[in-house]
Amino acid sequence: MNMLDHEKQIYEYEKTLKQLKEQNEENTIWSDDEIQKLEKKLDDLKKNVYSKLSSWERIMICRHPERPKSLDYIKHICSEFEEIHGDRLYRDDHAVIAGFAMIEDQKFMVIAQEKGSDTESRLYRNFGMMYPEGYRKALRVMKLAEKFNLPVLTIIDTPGAYPGLEAEERGQGWAIATNLWEMAAIKTPILSLLIGEGCSGGALGIGVSDDIVMLEHAYYSVISPEGCASILWKDAASKDKAAEALKLHAEDLKKLDIVDSIIDEPLGGAHHEPNSVYEKVKTYLVEKCSELKKIDTKTLTENRYNKYRKIGRYLEEAK
Repeated sequence: MNMLDHEKQIYEYEKTLKQLKEQNEENTIWSDDEIQKLEKKLDDLKKNVYSKLSSWERIMICRHPERPKSLDYIKHICSEFEEIHGDRLYRDDHAVIAGFAMIEDQKFMVIAQEKGSDTESRLYRNFGMMYPEGYRKALRVMKLAEKFNLPVLTIIDTPGAYPGLEAEERGQGWAIATNLWEMAAIKTPILSLLIGEGCSGGALGIGVSDDIVMLEHAYYSVISPEGCASILWKDAASKDKAAEALKLHAEDLKKLDIVDSIIDEPLGGAHHEPNSVYEKVKTYLVEKCSELKKIDTKTLTENRYNKYRKIGRYLEEAK
C-alpha cells in the first residue's frame, strides 16, 4: 500500500476497525450501533484530515503512484480508440499517446501525456517527459483533426518536457514554441484536461485550448516546487514553502482565469474512487464539446486568442 504521511492516522484507524470487525465475527463483543459509531468517527477523521491539506500534501496526492494515468482515462472514457504513431520526421515518442477516439456519441482526436504505472512502463514512457518529436507528433495529429473537423482533447500529466542534451539538439524549445503558435490558430475546438502534474512549457506545449478543466488535486505551474525552492532559497527542502507561494492549485488558477473549470475528486484523491472521476470527466467533456461545436470557427479562434491575452494581471501605481 502506498500511504502518504498525512494518511498514517487514517490507515491506523482503518486497520484497527478492520481487526475489530473480524474479531466480532468470531465472538460478538461490539454491537452494530457501536461499530457504526466507530465508522462515523473514521469518516469524520477523513474529512478533518483531507480538509486541512497543505499545498505540498496535495502535490503528494497528485503524484501518488496509484493515481489514474492518461491510459486509464482513455480506457474508461473512450468507447473506441485508434492510435496514431510518429511525427513523420524522426520517430515515435512514447511519452505522448495520440489517436482517434469516441467518447459516448462524439468523435475526438485525443493527445495524452502518459507517465507509466510501473518501473518498466515509466522507463518506456520516459516518465511523461516529451521529446521534440512528441510535440511534433501532437501538432501533426491536431492538423489532422482540423482537416476532418474533429474536436481535440489533450490530457496533461507531465513533470516537464525532457531536458536532456539530445532533446535540445533536436530543437525542444522550437518544437514547443511552434505548438503554442499553431494551436492558437487551429480551426477546431480544443479542450485540455489536467489530471496530474502540469509543469512548465512541457505542459503548455499541448495546452493552448478553448477550455481547460482541472482535477481538484492536479497542479499547473511554470516550475515544480522543488525547482522553485532551489532557485529562490538555494534549498530544494523548502519545496513546501515554494508550493504555497506558487499558487498552483485548481482554486487559485480558477480565480486567475487560467483554468475554466474544476472537477472534484473523492476524499483523498482520484485513486480512491477512480470510476466516479472517470464518469465526471466523461460527462464534462461531452457537454463542453457540444457547447464549443456551436461556436463558428472565426469566433472560436478569436475567443481563444482573447482568453490568453487576458491571463496575467498587474497593478499600476500613480506616480
